[in-house]
Amino acid sequence: MSDLEGRMCDILRRTPGLMRVLAVARDLALPDWMVFSGAVYQPVWNHLTGRPPDYGVNDYDLAYFDADDLSYEAEDAVIRRAAAAFEPPLRAMVEVRNQARVHLWFEAHFGESYGALASSAEALTRFTSLSPSGPAWRPTTRSLSSRRWVSTTSSPCASALTPCAPPPASPAPSPTPEPDGPR
Repeated sequence: MSDLEGRMCDILRRTPGLMRVLAVARDLALPDWMVFSGAVYQPVWNHLTGRPPDYGVNDYDLAYFDADDLSYEAEDAVIRRAAAAFEPPLRAMVEVRNQARVHLWFEAHFGESYGALASSAEALTRFTSLSPSGPAWRPTTRSLSSRRWVSTTSSPCASALTPCAPPPASPAPSPTPEPDGPR
């Protein structure tokens, strides 16, 4: 792990909301899951600007990949199971999406075609910006044996990091501003 990756891991491990989401996501045991976007890059910006770790984290994008059942009903069942696993305020902040289904609704929602993905990680290559919208934390089989966080990609668009140990126990997340409108 590079020094920069190590520093990023240290910052993210000190982010209570993210650590709680990772612990619950791990227990959900969704296939090919990862947490990405603002939940990963916002704590780094917060560290650099002297803000609390969870400041400005409005949601947690929890992706998984299950191509065995692409039905809305199957994804909805996973969303409901995940919602039941989180306590407030995280329950309303975690957005779960099956990346294997994105191509089914993306064009109708955003007006652009979107080819089928082969994995959750492939979603990172499709982000529309080279800005810090692409970081992700993702589990691997190494998560059972190692005690550190490692980089799993060197994509110019995204940094995917793998939690190689269960997140440390952490206190409840600090309050974050509620987003405008209902979820």
